[in-house]
Order: sequence, then C-alpha cells, then structure tokens
Amino acid sequence: MRTVRVATYNIHKCQGMDQRTRPERIARVLEEINADVVGLQEVLSIHGHRPESDQAGFLAQALGLHFVHAEARRLHGGIYGNVLLSRFPIGSHDNLDITHVGREERSVLRADIPIDALHLHFFNLHLGTGYFERRFQARALMEHHVLNAPDLSGHRIVMGDLNEWTRGLVTRTLSEEFRRVDLEAPIFRRRTYPALLPFLHLDYIYLENSLRVRDAFFHTSRLALIASDHLPLVADVAL
Repeated sequence: MRTVRVATYNIHKCQGMDQRTRPERIARVLEEINADVVGLQEVLSIHGHRPESDQAGFLAQALGLHFVHAEARRLHGGIYGNVLLSRFPIGSHDNLDITHVGREERSVLRADIPIDALHLHFFNLHLGTGYFERRFQARALMEHHVLNAPDLSGHRIVMGDLNEWTRGLVTRTLSEEFRRVDLEAPIFRRRTYPALLPFLHLDYIYLENSLRVRDAFFHTSRLALIASDHLPLVADVAL
C-alpha cells in the first residue's frame, strides 16, 4: 500500500526564534522532514531581490519540488500567503477567499494532485486570530463550497494553522467530516507554538475518513526549534 508523507508548517516568513530571517534554515528543516507534500503558511515572496527573498521559489528550488503560492495579501511589495510544495506534479489549483469583514485577508489554497491511481485534493489554510472571525471562517469552509465543492472527486486532506487552541467551531466542524491526525503522546507534547516552549496546539491535519494514518509526529530537531515560531506537524498517510 502506498504511503505519502504530508506536513504542515507555519514558517513565519522564515524568521526564527532568534529573530533572524533565514530561508536556508527552513529549507534544511524541510529536508529533514522529507515530506512528499507540504503546506506552508506565512510565506513571503518578493521578486527582483536576492533569491532568498522569493521564499516560495527559493524553498522549492532548494528541495527540487513543485510549488504553488496563493496570495492572501500584498506585503512589502511581495506576495504573502500559503504555499504548497509537492514531490508530485500539481494539477489544478485555486485560491479561495475566506476573509471576514474588517479583518486581515485570509484564503485557502486548494491544489489537486494525482498520485498513482488516486486523485487527492489538498487544502492549505491559515485562519484568523479572532473568535468571531474563526466562527465565520468555519461556516465559510463548508457553506461557500470550499471543502465540499461540487467538482471534488477524490480524497481530501486539510492542513494548516487554525489558530484555535481549544475545541471551537472550526475543529468541531472539521471533525464532523474528517478524521483528525492525533498524536499518541502526552498532552504537553501535542503543542506546536511557540516552537521552543510550546503551550498551544494551533497546527492540524485532517484526512478524509477513507484514509488512514500510519504515523504522526511533531518534528523537533534542534534546527526546527529555532527556525520558525511553529513546529512542523508530519503525518504518514496510507493511500
């Protein structure tokens, strides 16, 4: 049975716990993880400067992966938003707006990736920090045909930074349709933020109920503890 390693990682514009912006450090963490498909959040790509300034392109080239960058908003003259890196060629993709009025722009990156005989739909999201904002986005994910669009024909995998550290409407809504990737570890080891001394669980992976998890873990190498303010969450998914 084919196993695909997926991961979600908020890279905080490649700024680490030491306040240094080091895209090459994030690349080395991703190399350690060796995932087939990675959802990145808080990626900033500024073209026309040093190669490292185009964070999405730099990371994809350093790892030899396909990528798509979905713009949530403009920042410092560049594109800021979610990125999907993939060892497999990426088919169609879309950037779906779930911004709540008066709040920071947010979007969901959808990418369709054929793997062997299966068609997988990946959704990479970074939700808002406000309570009512996330309630709006929880409804938008379902009611606005994001996660249940009529053209979905394969298995869905949802991942990202939900900014929800308690069981709120977002996690309840997703749990009604998906299987959450949970770690068999003490509660204090199920947290991703901040990386050095994590006390909040913000990063999640949800799978179609037809998929199974063979292994799941937070990547906690010495480099990962300082490369970003989040830890990567990794899951080996049996297809």
